[in-house]
Amino acid sequence: MSELAARLQLAVAAARKAGDLTLTYFQRDDLGVEIKADDSPVTVADRGAEQLLRREIAAAFPSDGILGEEFGEQAGASGYRWILDPIDGTKSFISGVPLYGTLIGVEHEGRSVVGVIHIPGLAETAYAAKGEGAWYVKGDAAPRPARVSKKQALREGLFCTSEVRNFERIGRRDAYDKLQAAARISRSWGDAYGYLLVATGRAELMVDPMMHVWDCAALQPVIEEAGGTFTDWNGTPTIHATNSIATNGLVLDEVLAVTRQA
Repeated sequence: MSELAARLQLAVAAARKAGDLTLTYFQRDDLGVEIKADDSPVTVADRGAEQLLRREIAAAFPSDGILGEEFGEQAGASGYRWILDPIDGTKSFISGVPLYGTLIGVEHEGRSVVGVIHIPGLAETAYAAKGEGAWYVKGDAAPRPARVSKKQALREGLFCTSEVRNFERIGRRDAYDKLQAAARISRSWGDAYGYLLVATGRAELMVDPMMHVWDCAALQPVIEEAGGTFTDWNGTPTIHATNSIATNGLVLDEVLAVTRQA
């Protein structure tokens, strides 16, 4: 088994274990919600899921580095770094809405080469390793290829985002308004779930104006191996930007004409 395949296998299994842990807290009142310095919420489930992921990774790949949203960075020596977001969409999670996900990315030489998007509350998972295609699993069904849609323009498609207010926070409400006007349908089915929709051909566009590397690392390989694009607002393929665009590839230029504007 190749180094990438071995890490992908662990990432998928660990994401499901962490997702199962989050479900034991889902729609409960004792989440221990705290507000972090960046005004985002965190719960006992976020922390417990990340600790579980770190244990699984350290046992299988002790020389790999780990960066997680809740517990910072642990340096490694192998050249591989795991990047974890135990609950992407904590606002949905604490509201009892199942559109949150567990995100696991593996970075090598500055680029994410393995990604898993797992939506515990819906039993949906999309995963990929660079050069090996993207795959989608629903419940206990057999994996099938994950492919982006073939719609040619936003006027035919679905545009998703996580939180409209974030466009206002960076002074770009104009970008949201223009994309919403251009799209056939727009919905705030955001966070990890919106990117899974793009990877599986159910949405054509997912845009976020505020991102961190742990939000992005799992997404790039999944979207790209499904045939789409994952870039920043200037069209650069990267996980190290403060914003993101995921598309089916066919609508990217139309989107960049909006997001690139000063």
